[in-house]
Amino acid sequence: MADHAPGGQGGQDGQGIELKGAEPFGPAQIEAGRKLFAGQCEFFFAAQQLEKLPPAEGVEIAFAGRSNVGKSSLLNALTGRKALARVSHQPGRTRQLNFFHVGVSPLVLVDMPGYGYAEAPKDIKRDWQGLMLDYLRGRPNLRRVLLLLDCRVEIKVSDQTVMELLDQAAVAFQVVLTKADAVKPGALARKQAEIAALARKHPAALNEIITTSSETGLGIEGLRAEIAAFL
Repeated sequence: MADHAPGGQGGQDGQGIELKGAEPFGPAQIEAGRKLFAGQCEFFFAAQQLEKLPPAEGVEIAFAGRSNVGKSSLLNALTGRKALARVSHQPGRTRQLNFFHVGVSPLVLVDMPGYGYAEAPKDIKRDWQGLMLDYLRGRPNLRRVLLLLDCRVEIKVSDQTVMELLDQAAVAFQVVLTKADAVKPGALARKQAEIAALARKHPAALNEIITTSSETGLGIEGLRAEIAAFL
């Protein structure tokens, strides 16, 4: 079961909820993140069956989220590549785990299929109880799942279903808000508070919420530093 991470150096609302503002990283941590992602990031493996996964080597960080949450755009912004991950306009198109090497480091990024194309929670559970849940439960080098949520839309039943499945798998996950540039500051602060309160209800969730925008670069340096800390 995941421990709950301490809050960052952002502000607090009236109930003491940590809101992500200024990045809680020093210059050395930011530089470590920049160097980590300054090299080549390359796709090296795709799998649709558990027995066909690549060897469990290095440090894996998995990215999960609803279809059209901006996962491909965030991966491209994070790695400084325009087409590392394909941006698809067809929800549910990706049905496999995609693995990416990050430079010469032991870091491996894992792009998980979007799950929001399924209308009913039972459909999501059916999909994730196959390859996805087996991967999460049995991957010894998986260090964290970054669960992406769109700042512009309300929390869906599918999001809550996946959070519950991550709890069941006892995999530490951290919420990353996307598309923050499309939301006004007041609405963004309310969304941060809402998600922080939701995260506290899930034993596998970390308390700290990372807010990002692939368009403006908001939060990208901090996310790089957060990932670099695993190395």
